[in-house]
Amino acid sequence: MRALDALRIQLEWGADEALDAEPLDRTAPAAPRPAARPSPALPASVARPTLPGAPARAEALAAAAETIEALQAALAGFTECPLAATATNLVFADGNPDAGLVFVGEAPGEEEDLAGRPFVGASGRFLDRMLASIGIDRTVCRITNLIPWRPPGNRNPTDAEIVMCLPFLRRHLALLRPTIVVTLGALSTQTLGGTTAGILRLRGTWRELALDGLSAPVAHLPMLHPAYLLRTPARKKEAWADLLKLRERLDQSLPQA
Repeated sequence: MRALDALRIQLEWGADEALDAEPLDRTAPAAPRPAARPSPALPASVARPTLPGAPARAEALAAAAETIEALQAALAGFTECPLAATATNLVFADGNPDAGLVFVGEAPGEEEDLAGRPFVGASGRFLDRMLASIGIDRTVCRITNLIPWRPPGNRNPTDAEIVMCLPFLRRHLALLRPTIVVTLGALSTQTLGGTTAGILRLRGTWRELALDGLSAPVAHLPMLHPAYLLRTPARKKEAWADLLKLRERLDQSLPQA
């Protein structure tokens, strides 16, 4: 029963895949550490793509895309990012591409990876309820993520992975030409906003976001991520206050939403 209880806790905490073929006995004595040996070089046929040129290629591919469809195709063909090899599907975007309101999350989870759509899991369903509380649904907004592929085990993306994905997101936003961008969570807020401040400090304050190709910055509202709110329900009061600020701005700038 202790083993079953331990497994149940792992599932409740979000573990959804095994990393080893056999269970690890953490009570067994540690095996002696072998002497260090230099790692052999990987053959060219199996070596991973080198990263130094990948950001430049990402910038070039993103800049060359003249339409959202071309951008999605370019992203689907961008194999230099290691996440593309481990994910099931590219998770590009959902909702109305002609909407002036865009939500930017962080990275897909397991359900998003399987469906190929952002925010369809538990946090996505909660986001839908949040938006419905102020009269919004996916037909009047665009939803995407900073990272378009699920990181293995839902780990945080590396700095290198963010650098490779960011040009595609910025080009996506430029093609959408939004009036309002709402970033959900610390990662998308800090990356797009160019700041290291924490999300609890940044949330609920209107800012400006400069986008390539747009003559003026767009309104930017950082908000708490729905997944964080599910884990920390005491913060829902702050999220509701932020939603009311968003509704007020929408009534001023996007009366149709």
